Amino acid sequence: MTSDADTIADLAFDHAPLGLAVLDHRIIRRCNRQFAATFGAEVADLLNRPIADFYPSSEDYNRIGEVLKLSEAPDGLYHDERIMRRADAQLFWCRVRGRSVTPDDPFKTGVWSFADLSSERPVVTLSAREREVAIFTARGLSAKEIGRQLDLSYRTVETHRARLLEKFEARKLPELVAKLSGMPL
Repeated sequence: MTSDADTIADLAFDHAPLGLAVLDHRIIRRCNRQFAATFGAEVADLLNRPIADFYPSSEDYNRIGEVLKLSEAPDGLYHDERIMRRADAQLFWCRVRGRSVTPDDPFKTGVWSFADLSSERPVVTLSAREREVAIFTARGLSAKEIGRQLDLSYRTVETHRARLLEKFEARKLPELVAKLSGMPL
């Protein structure tokens, strides 16, 4: 017997205007209609699939997994903006927010939201390192700070930033940051 509260909670989950998924050891156990639409599939086709299927590469999947294990995800909370992959292999920018229900074991059970940012931010083909530099640049880190985070010299970071400026057709760093963050110019 289901209660009215359960019915309302199911209704809210299934029809939320944001993609929602419950992951168990990084396997999709439940997702809503918007999550399925965002990733270009049917809800039934996504159940029991690894979320790894929707990352651009196994390196990206592993890198995010390592971050979740670190202190960068206090109390099981995590958020970022990253490139994800739809079921048809099309890449798109996505805002991801999540909470592990089991912070001591961050992959055991988590609730995640996924917002498609493709209308605000087109995908530009980037190397894995360029993506990392772009993410840290959008967070406001200096070249030296990014270098420390990625174990690179600041000059190497500046080289990656120069390529990002070119690829995003930005004249200066503030314009690049605006384009990376999806802010209007």
